[in-house]
Amino acid sequence: MRQQRDTQSTPARRVRCAIYTRKSTDEGLDSEFNSLDAQREAAEAYILSQRHEGWEALAEHYDDGGYSGGNLERPGLQRLLADVEAGRIDCVLVYKVDRLSRSLLDFARLIEVFDRRNVSFVSITQQFNTTTSMGRLVLNILLSFAQFEREIIGERIRDKVAATKRKGMYTGGPPVLGYDVDRERKRLVANPAEAELVRHIFARFVDTGCITQLVEELNAQGSATKSWTTKQGVTRAGKPWNKGYIYRLLNNPLYLGEVSHKQERYPGEHEAIVSSELWDKAHAILAKRYRGRGARLRTQGPALLRGIIRCAHCGCAMGPVFTKRRGRVYRYYLCQHASRNGHRTCPTRSLSAGEIEGVVVEQLRSLFRSPQLLAEACHGAAAVGKREMVRGLAALDERWDQLPPGEQERIVRSVVTRVEIHPDRADLQFSKEGLVALIVEVNDHRGAREVAA
Repeated sequence: MRQQRDTQSTPARRVRCAIYTRKSTDEGLDSEFNSLDAQREAAEAYILSQRHEGWEALAEHYDDGGYSGGNLERPGLQRLLADVEAGRIDCVLVYKVDRLSRSLLDFARLIEVFDRRNVSFVSITQQFNTTTSMGRLVLNILLSFAQFEREIIGERIRDKVAATKRKGMYTGGPPVLGYDVDRERKRLVANPAEAELVRHIFARFVDTGCITQLVEELNAQGSATKSWTTKQGVTRAGKPWNKGYIYRLLNNPLYLGEVSHKQERYPGEHEAIVSSELWDKAHAILAKRYRGRGARLRTQGPALLRGIIRCAHCGCAMGPVFTKRRGRVYRYYLCQHASRNGHRTCPTRSLSAGEIEGVVVEQLRSLFRSPQLLAEACHGAAAVGKREMVRGLAALDERWDQLPPGEQERIVRSVVTRVEIHPDRADLQFSKEGLVALIVEVNDHRGAREVAA
């Protein structure tokens, strides 16, 4: 009897409970008592019923109003996961399983995180938790239905959009230049001033045949892209023109009074503001000059400096591109600012990929051959003997041309962190840690070869 009384008097272990709430839309969130409040109130009542087990609700709110359950990119959920990893939470409660996630794969990842930190998961309206095998079974069944419901909703929305477009109706979204939105009738109406600008753009393109020149003219005139106001009264100001915007404008069938959906076009309810004759002339030029020749495209092939080369003048990345001419492929690194706004906007524009990659490799090999430069680059890093630096990297420099291209690329990308292109020079930034790691690796290999010999 005494042992039984001692057991009964032992206080329950404190269980820190975090309440997560979510609502897919922001409708009604500004009301005094909304869906998130209702979910939290129900969870707090459940925690109170488990007070004898030591359950306590944390004061921190993990709320995501207006966020879909189809992904994990939610601020409230990310804060919850950070606190789980920090060991501040013992149990996570939701009103229903689909409040945490509607994706079976995402949910499995979340449960894996919870299990690693010994955090249990409870759905208060579905009467289970993940501490039991039966709870896990029921959980997976319910989540499968939640994902099925999400996919069905997506199919219904896509079918509704397709049916609406087949009737030529406006389906929402930001208005394009040349039209305003009649929110009462949910239709596009022509904006006379903007419609005139659209016709001017088509006509000038027919005259010049050059999108880059058209961009420069429009920006020099002080013109800007579409400016509009949202339902909430927020003004979205127009921006300077670029080649991508012009290209999309010239290919938008809305200006012919049509609505497109998956490569199909349907007569629209709105008024056409560009004649079919002007449209055909513009598209004859587009087909000949921008599609018929070996156009410059983003390359999926080798690019030694991908992601680390930047234009110093514009501060933009320089992306790898290629051009096909007479059966030969020419590789370049192109400034993204120049690509969007025309080559005249950037003194750097583009560089031959082979030439700049050769310059970078030569500077790197010069570093390998210079003990002084190498010591400066490694200053403050882990102690590495100067003699070892010289021996190891000098040997690497001698064998460089015999290395496979993949190995050369690995070494360059582990040591060179940034290449800034100026009109008259290229500046390299090296990784101190990468250099030290390379020195250790090279000397280890040399030592292994000497032992084997």
